[in-house]
Amino acid sequence: MNVSIQAIKQRFGIIGMSASLDHALSTAVRVAPTELSVLIAGESGVGKEAFSKIIHSLSPRKHSTFIAINCGAIPEGTINSELFGHEKGSFTGATSERKGYFETVNGGTIFLDEISEMPLDTQAYLLRILESGEFLRVGSSKVLKTDVRVIAATNIDLMERVKAGRFREDLYYRLSTVPIQVPALRYRREDIYMLFRKFSVDFAERYKTTPISLSDDARFLLEQYSWPGNIRELKNVAEQISVLSESRDIDAGQLESFIPNVRKRHLPVIARNGSGAEGLQEREILYKLLFDMKSDLNDLKRLVFELIQNNDLSIPDQQLKQLAAGQKSSEEAPRYFESDSSKANSDLSAPVHPLSESNLGKPIILAQHGQPTYDQVEEVDENLSIEDMEKDLIKKALKKHKGRRKDAAVDLGISERTLYRKIKQYELP
Repeated sequence: MNVSIQAIKQRFGIIGMSASLDHALSTAVRVAPTELSVLIAGESGVGKEAFSKIIHSLSPRKHSTFIAINCGAIPEGTINSELFGHEKGSFTGATSERKGYFETVNGGTIFLDEISEMPLDTQAYLLRILESGEFLRVGSSKVLKTDVRVIAATNIDLMERVKAGRFREDLYYRLSTVPIQVPALRYRREDIYMLFRKFSVDFAERYKTTPISLSDDARFLLEQYSWPGNIRELKNVAEQISVLSESRDIDAGQLESFIPNVRKRHLPVIARNGSGAEGLQEREILYKLLFDMKSDLNDLKRLVFELIQNNDLSIPDQQLKQLAAGQKSSEEAPRYFESDSSKANSDLSAPVHPLSESNLGKPIILAQHGQPTYDQVEEVDENLSIEDMEKDLIKKALKKHKGRRKDAAVDLGISERTLYRKIKQYELP
């Protein structure tokens, strides 16, 4: 790891070793000494404000004022006054003049969080400051100057706001001179346990208690959870467990009581009552069934070609071309079309195959020797119930392994526990 990045982590208390985090930190370190505007993008709770403080602390403005402003928390009617100030009597309640943040933080850094929530008219004022450093107080005609570095942050895609007409395109490009993408916690799974230990140890030191520890299965669940609230949610969970758990050794069951959705996966499953690991196993059964159906379809295609080859059949040109194309693409199917011209020239007396391209569209007439070799068949609707197919697949696996459930579960790609539950559910012997 780069020594300077490691030093930055130690100085600012950044925990993690993922490559995406190191890349974001490296970008912040490189842009800090400049005066360029920075746009920090990332989900809520990933630590965007920490990156803004790193940039300010490593910049020539580090001895000047730093202020963080949440644009989404200021009402639309007062945000202009908050940012740029107002004159006495400019609106109801303006009993005196007031300096805005851009005036009071002159020479410093302003961090504008949730920049996407800024009203359009305020965006126009901000764009003017970024381009010329000039602004007007509300209710004033006197142009004022300020020297402020702007760092903005957003937890949504600003380009989508631009397309919807809710964010100025020129302001977007002016703010995102240097973009920094802070990765979500689910993309830093190698850092989750490290952060959890850090939060639990900090809590134990603060309140003079024993730090909590996780079992291997609890750690696995912790690292597989999606963490929609990111680092903020992880810290809350660590502190909740530290306060409410009587045991200092936490297993998977205890962890689930604090994070009810820790086993939940947003993936398709066969049955609605399946969840977590069992739901994943049921999904694998469905995939296996689909692969078997594909294999059956290939067998059906081969059967159709055998019927065409061995019997007096006639089908429309388009369907024959489609069947021919499908048959040529099959790896296991026989090759009915011969493209080798040398072979054709060497055996001119060879009979032309009924599926050759020269015979497309013509009835297929073959010499009949005795009685037809096939019987009449009755078309029966295929049972497409997933549960029935799943039940049939389990029966086949049990029969194949002579009732050995452990071997059958391995062949099906599911756990033995899931297989027992399915046998009981379908009342299988």
